[in-house]
Amino acid sequence: MYIQFLSHIISLLSIFFIHLESFADGAPVGVCYGRVGNNLPPPTAVVGLLQANGIQNVRLFDADAATLRSFASTGISLMIDIPNESLPSIASGTANSTVDWLISNVFSHIPPSQVRYLAVGPEAFVRDAFYTPYVVPAITNLHGALQSVGLAGRIKISSPQPISVMSGSYPPSSAHFDPLIKPAMIPLLQFLRDSGSPLMVNLYPYEVYVSHSNRIPLEYALFKADGEFGDGGLMYDNLLDASIDAFVHAMEREGFEGIEVVVAETGWPTACGEAAGVDNALTYNDNVVRRAVNGVGTPKRPKEEMEVYMFDLFDENERGGDEYQKHFGIFSLAGVKLYDLRFSSN
Repeated sequence: MYIQFLSHIISLLSIFFIHLESFADGAPVGVCYGRVGNNLPPPTAVVGLLQANGIQNVRLFDADAATLRSFASTGISLMIDIPNESLPSIASGTANSTVDWLISNVFSHIPPSQVRYLAVGPEAFVRDAFYTPYVVPAITNLHGALQSVGLAGRIKISSPQPISVMSGSYPPSSAHFDPLIKPAMIPLLQFLRDSGSPLMVNLYPYEVYVSHSNRIPLEYALFKADGEFGDGGLMYDNLLDASIDAFVHAMEREGFEGIEVVVAETGWPTACGEAAGVDNALTYNDNVVRRAVNGVGTPKRPKEEMEVYMFDLFDENERGGDEYQKHFGIFSLAGVKLYDLRFSSN
């Protein structure tokens, strides 16, 4: 049976070419395609919208079969989330059963050449401690399954984490992981280093600003600060760079140098919150995209390009939490940009 699985994968690889990166220069820029809403356009229409706007990298928050099939053979590269609920069974599975899971849930709907990342157990360390012990074992089994079919070099695996996995992040050089979370972070970082995979981070300077508006100027969150603050000889003029470098410092503090950082989601709301609005969303998101496509790094890693995924494709009217969390959409439901955000260097 395992040989049948392997043959299935190989036949898929022989049909589909390896997807080339969207940008010859600069880092890839993607968009998060959230679907927590009852009024969203169908996936087939969404694919057309993405192609019309030159968006070649997309993050999906689950492995929904119909959605994956809509992307098949489009050339769009995907980051596919594996939700927390799937972790226990994957973590306890065998090599054959994990390959079976990948085929049944992913590769029977989308060719392997279109899968860039598997994002396993997003924010599990802070959202639901029940799943924390399953994250790294699930990642390890998935990586082993990819190795067995020759895809481990093509498809990278990570686990997106928010800035709250750190109990201190300012200034960046003082950043350290929360002592309660560090026992889970260390095995994850060991896997990332050993497999050459990136640390995925979910970063929202908007939320940090709102929580600390008495100490953080809005201009600093929006890349509009008049000055810079120094940290050990490095100069910072925006909160996103400082947040990314905080993760780098925290990793180095634990002995993990050189692990790449990918911003798996970031964005700015257009309504229903302090400083939320179309103008500020354009200012923040455009700065993030420009920096990525122009290959701009952070003060600590100036030569390392910053791959980013912008949140969100549409407003999601059933998303929980504060009201502003429903209003991160870049496009209207009719497929019209809410503001003039360009996704390439052109």
